[in-house]
Amino acid sequence: MKNGMIECSVCHSKLVSPTTRGVSRAYDRHKSRVSSKQRALNVLLVVGDCVLVGFQPILVYMCKVDGRFLFSPISVNFLTEVAKVLFAVLMLIFQARRQKVGEKPLLSVSTFVQAARNNVLLAVPALLYAINNYLKFIMQLYFNPATVKMLSNLKVLVIALLLKMIMKRRFSVIQWEALALLLIGISVNQLRSLPEGAAALGLPVTTGAYIYTLIFVTVPSLASVYNEYALKSQYETSIYLQNLFLYGYGAIFNFLGILGTAVVKGPSSFDILQGHSKATMFLICNNAAQGILSSFFFKYADTILKKYSSTVATIFTGIASAALFGHTLTMNFILGISIVFISMHQFFSSLSKVKDEQQNGKLDLDYQDNHRSKESFINMAAGANEEASHRVGSEERKPLLPT
Repeated sequence: MKNGMIECSVCHSKLVSPTTRGVSRAYDRHKSRVSSKQRALNVLLVVGDCVLVGFQPILVYMCKVDGRFLFSPISVNFLTEVAKVLFAVLMLIFQARRQKVGEKPLLSVSTFVQAARNNVLLAVPALLYAINNYLKFIMQLYFNPATVKMLSNLKVLVIALLLKMIMKRRFSVIQWEALALLLIGISVNQLRSLPEGAAALGLPVTTGAYIYTLIFVTVPSLASVYNEYALKSQYETSIYLQNLFLYGYGAIFNFLGILGTAVVKGPSSFDILQGHSKATMFLICNNAAQGILSSFFFKYADTILKKYSSTVATIFTGIASAALFGHTLTMNFILGISIVFISMHQFFSSLSKVKDEQQNGKLDLDYQDNHRSKESFINMAAGANEEASHRVGSEERKPLLPT
């Protein structure tokens, strides 16, 4: 208190004899300025994600020759992880050169060892991503690109369930209804989409496709939630240093897959460049950029936004696959994508969000000050960007992205 006035350490508002309502209004003004930066970041992430995710199934389809791949999908995943590791190293060097005097050096051995111990949990999502990246190629053998993109939207519901069970995130009734609409939209698009009489691994195509779909939806959903938890639990660690560990683990797991393939099929399959073309090189670059962008989603936004943004890419994938490969845009697809967009708007509407203030009746500053550290982590891990409570801390003055 100075001259009878109190200045907030977060929003720097000066209030005379502040009341709960006065503090809340002052912070709301500060939150609106911070929220505008967060919204700008979210828009950039979504736009970039739409472009990369939209092109991914198309590039995979272009890599097929006579309905099959001439290269090993594991080799593509390995080269993708290597590309992401190189990018993380370059960004770490660039970030280290811009460090100020007195800051802990990013490239020191002690920093690297400590970060490696603190981020060992990233090995779990790295393993799950290695499995998922292989499944992406398998799915392309039984579905066209637009259908694969629509099936991947099922991950949103699975992620929501995992967030609720593991990270205790709450969703309103309207948001659950939006997720139900999402499933309806996907179901409408899938009506009569499978060719009759085809087979997969000796099973009817419906059975094989549904088995792959179940794994294709569950594994990456668990990986995304766990990845967000691991990244945000070590929020002070440089995202490029965390990416270095995540992609390093991924490269190791994919290399083990290549060794396993060589043991089963013979030494000739160890050639990781066998069967590659210009299309596969573009695919590797696209997958690497998509993985890098996803890490920014998980650390600075949330998993729900990442998966919902992929639905926006569906219409682009459908139109592009129709223009390039002659795939038909059926009425089912048009109706399905329309329902998906309605679901997306309903889920992120301000009217659908859970409002803690209405449940509590007032802003309890003393209680939230005592528990702000715990609640801050829970909100980050659950992807809650609303910042409903007035948290006092230095992290709110930090930039959204590393400098």
